[in-house]
Amino acid sequence: MTKKKRERKGKPFWVRGTYFDYPSLFLILFLLLFGLMMVYSISSYKASVSYDDSAYFLKRQLLFGAVGFIIMIGVSKIRYQLLMKWSKVIMIITIILLIAVFIMGAASHGAQRWINLGFISFQPSEIAKVSLIIYMAYICSTKTSWLKTKSGLLPTFAVAGIVCALIVKENLSTTGVCAVIAVAVWFVVTPKKRYLVIIIAVLALFAYLGVKGASYRGDRITAWLDPEHSENGYQTMQALYAIGSGGLFGRGLGQSVQKLGYVPEAHNDMIFSVICEELGIVGGIALIIVFGMLLWRFKFIAEAAPDRFGALLVTGVIAHIGFQVALNIAVVTNLFPNTGVTLPFISYGGSSLSFLLVEMGIVLSVSRQIVPIREEKEVTV
Repeated sequence: MTKKKRERKGKPFWVRGTYFDYPSLFLILFLLLFGLMMVYSISSYKASVSYDDSAYFLKRQLLFGAVGFIIMIGVSKIRYQLLMKWSKVIMIITIILLIAVFIMGAASHGAQRWINLGFISFQPSEIAKVSLIIYMAYICSTKTSWLKTKSGLLPTFAVAGIVCALIVKENLSTTGVCAVIAVAVWFVVTPKKRYLVIIIAVLALFAYLGVKGASYRGDRITAWLDPEHSENGYQTMQALYAIGSGGLFGRGLGQSVQKLGYVPEAHNDMIFSVICEELGIVGGIALIIVFGMLLWRFKFIAEAAPDRFGALLVTGVIAHIGFQVALNIAVVTNLFPNTGVTLPFISYGGSSLSFLLVEMGIVLSVSRQIVPIREEKEVTV
């Protein structure tokens, strides 16, 4: 294709920016490598017993991490504005996949939330998080008339409500994450507190109905209130024992006792407890600080984004990671009932890691189109 034809086609497919947020890339790499290290340290015993290969879980996580990282770099080189054009298509595909879970979904840990294609299995709910970030950023950057009135709340959150309704049966915690993403993106554009109260009240009602609709969710609340005497408080108590036994500086990397079958899902939902056991409270706080630094860099990218759509994309990612990290740590420390939510970058899980890295690619794509201050001055002059 000649240069003139490319110009007629519009802007190039690839980003050719002069800026790239290397601090964000470094923090992402650090969390990714730290997560791989902790997955191996914590899962090696279970992998040896169950699969006769201490590196079984590490190999699988490494494969998804490597593929996800390559996809992240590829996505970071694509103009994020193209996502606005394809946001509706992406959302339609996501909704179809969420419906397919009820028809052909595979069960795991008592919940039907996976689609198994034979060569690969994945959770459509993980795709829903990315899709919702893209779709809400599109709605809140183009349908501004919906954001100005109370009657506009319904069309603004209509699709988000459908997504949450499809996920709520399989995973209430993921439903909460999706709801927070949608509300956060909307609130950044229209910070009307009285409307926010209405939204929170509706979400609280649905959360209550979700808990009442499944007896095991009520049991989790009972266990949260009194884990020591509850039949369902075993996992929480073992996680607290792990955190307490680690002390200030921990037992040492690989020296956890609780990972030897005492903490259920030690390499998944409860991985933060064993991190504190091996690296101590200092290690746990250091990890939280790293997450805080990553969110701070993303805040900078959102504020410097060249348009509203880019800023809202990054806002959605901030809401996703920030809320999920806080929720996971709150569950592990028994500040919140057990929900089964993972710790981003750190917990074992191929589909969650892969789609999280897709989100990172979108953020880095936005960062590539930031105009450096030096260039702004030159343009002004």
